[in-house]
Amino acid sequence: MNGVGPSPRCDEIGVGYGGIRRPDPAIERAIETALDGARRIVNIGAGTGSYEPAGRSIAAVEPSAVMIGQRSSALAPAVQAVAEELPLAKGAADAALAVLTVMHWGDLARGLAEMRRVASKTVILTIDPEVVAQLWIIKDDAPETALTHVASLPSIKDLAAAFPEARVRTVLVPRRCTDGFMAAFWGRPEAYLDPEIRRATSPWHQITKSTADRAIHRLSMDLADGTWDGRYGHLRSAPTHDVGLGLVIGG
Repeated sequence: MNGVGPSPRCDEIGVGYGGIRRPDPAIERAIETALDGARRIVNIGAGTGSYEPAGRSIAAVEPSAVMIGQRSSALAPAVQAVAEELPLAKGAADAALAVLTVMHWGDLARGLAEMRRVASKTVILTIDPEVVAQLWIIKDDAPETALTHVASLPSIKDLAAAFPEARVRTVLVPRRCTDGFMAAFWGRPEAYLDPEIRRATSPWHQITKSTADRAIHRLSMDLADGTWDGRYGHLRSAPTHDVGLGLVIGG
């Protein structure tokens, strides 16, 4: 994407998003640990409010009206704005949080600069493209997403370089992860056959419907004849898996 402003794709993904993309406790704990003692938090690309810690002052910023409309009334109201133009004063927050959103920003460098402007501490949850590219659903069934979704992901190394003394922490994803991002179903292949699950994740919106249909047909055939279980059946009982999810913590 070029320029700044909300992507129409965010509104497409937003339909039914709240029911599929529920915060996972293990990921939630990792984020809260990274936020440490920060009391004033700006959540950039806040979506429906997942991972906004309770008991803290939250400023939620989200470009999509569809996403904002699904936020619980118990959460802080969200301001409709983009990461590249945060409606906050310099140093307005203790920490700037960005959860699985940097790949959607129109101008990554500008968005990261805004994070540094409004907060001394930054916490970014993202996915490393080199690791997720090896995920079976991408490698075997939907290789086209390597040119779209995977290519849109900034490397964790590059993100860390944007912040002084940044630390990187790998976040292992539980097999029963409740946050239905694409890689979350690494050990539950049948989940990808559900169109509602696919609709709530951006990679399926970045390829054509016919391409997605072919990918799902390949997977369904591999499940039906036992090919998938012959290759990856061990994943069905693995408690966690490294899909490239990680935290970049600055400040």
